[in-house]
Amino acid sequence: MEFSISKMKEVMKTQTDKRVSREATEELSKDLENRGKEVTEKAVKIAESKGRVTVRAEDIREALQHEQ
Repeated sequence: MEFSISKMKEVMKTQTDKRVSREATEELSKDLENRGKEVTEKAVKIAESKGRVTVRAEDIREALQHEQ
């Protein structure tokens, strides 16, 4: 799954008045996808440790806290 290049460019442009290259948006997209996978893996383990098969928002929040 990839984040759309146009959406990444839109997000990036909200942070700067500079031009944003396609290559830059592709790199951000790859990084966000990888980070999303890592956070999801942690959240799944958290949910499982609590005896659940459903990953909840609280599991994602907890996984993100471990990232910092």
